[in-house]
Amino acid sequence: MSGSTHESPRIEQYDDLLEFFTSGCKPPEKWKIGTEHEKFGFNKADLTPVPYEGANGIKALLEGLQQRHNWEPVLENGNIVSLLQCPEQGGGSITLEPGGQFELSGAPLDTLHQTCDEVHTHLEQVREIGDGLGIGFLGLGFSPKWSYEETPIMPKGRYRIMRDYMKKVGTLGTDMMFRSATVQVNLDYESEADMVKKLRVALALQPIVTAIFANSPFAEGRPNGYLSYRSRIWLDTDADRSGMLPFAFEDSMSFERYVEYALDVPMYFIYRDGVYNDVSGLSFRDFLKGELKGFVGEKPTVADWTDHLTTLFPEARVKKIIEMRGADSVAWRGLCALPAIWVGLFYDKQTLDKTYDLIADWTETERQDLRNDVPKHALNTPFRDGKVLDIARAIVALSKEGLKRRQRLDRFGEDETHFLNSIETIVEDGVTTAEDLLEHYHGRWEQNIDRVFDECAY
Repeated sequence: MSGSTHESPRIEQYDDLLEFFTSGCKPPEKWKIGTEHEKFGFNKADLTPVPYEGANGIKALLEGLQQRHNWEPVLENGNIVSLLQCPEQGGGSITLEPGGQFELSGAPLDTLHQTCDEVHTHLEQVREIGDGLGIGFLGLGFSPKWSYEETPIMPKGRYRIMRDYMKKVGTLGTDMMFRSATVQVNLDYESEADMVKKLRVALALQPIVTAIFANSPFAEGRPNGYLSYRSRIWLDTDADRSGMLPFAFEDSMSFERYVEYALDVPMYFIYRDGVYNDVSGLSFRDFLKGELKGFVGEKPTVADWTDHLTTLFPEARVKKIIEMRGADSVAWRGLCALPAIWVGLFYDKQTLDKTYDLIADWTETERQDLRNDVPKHALNTPFRDGKVLDIARAIVALSKEGLKRRQRLDRFGEDETHFLNSIETIVEDGVTTAEDLLEHYHGRWEQNIDRVFDECAY
């Protein structure tokens, strides 16, 4: 999450909103892979969350990365809130989520080999600086030990606005903000029709991928009753801006239909002169007409529209790319598997067509039931005459076919299929990481949650 910090063209008419999406269309030879992943920082000495301030805080971590690895700081009210990498070095960014979750927003890259190199380089840099500060990092979908009250708040103005608004529209929104972590991938589309097909596949299969990557079975020191509690939280966060987007499966689905959806989602803020102005609950339609309360006569910019689109949180969302958003954060072996499964499904036409055929007759009720039930049961969720595990095995196999056909080889002549290895094991055994962790918790950990900081740290 980031605010606009530069001058941006004015949006003069409705068609400018559409142009934002149509300008994202790219021929397949220009398709890229952008991976984002969040992780929890913790103090190694006492396993507490890491505050922003202090000699061993998040700010010191950001400063260390800036000084040793040539990241450029982005300031808000004098505080470093993110880091940018120059295009020559890759062009990624490091941002802070509300509770201090540390996020790499990766550069748009050509292959999964490059993506995995980027992830490894980032984790090496973070470990190098973190070790000197006594900070470790945890790969889970939900913070396993700390309460909401114990979780620090990062000094970003948009998060204050979001936190206050979340309390009005659901019961778990603040937990989503401050105590959850995810890994996601951003992929390209060729045309409006390609966007529609990929968005439908992404939405239908998101619960299946959530099940494969289920990795958040603990909260406040004990089991929480779910295998993906992070996914459960999204069911009661903000119905206006989250969910499975049933309209995406209607015959009328198009860029214009997505614009209409986005216009109906209440705003959070507009960013002006370094300040996030609270317009929570107000209408972007009014903004487009120059009638936004408090800003009457002012029209939005492209940056305002971009910012607004980042405050939509469906299971998969459209910008100039499609973002797949449903997976828990995982240990390092799984960080490359998440982009791999979607690249294999999306970036080979034959595989995409087969995958679309797989989900084409699923009903709205079936898709929603999957979404509702997977957080608790993951791969064991019933579906038709079988279980989610059956679909998971099918889509991992399809993804592997797609990656083979892509034939993107590394310097050793290896294709990208090996990035699926960690989740191939999960679907072969039918046991999620969350279930493994629960077995350890009730067995050799002797119900001591502190052991998770040894076994799930990067």
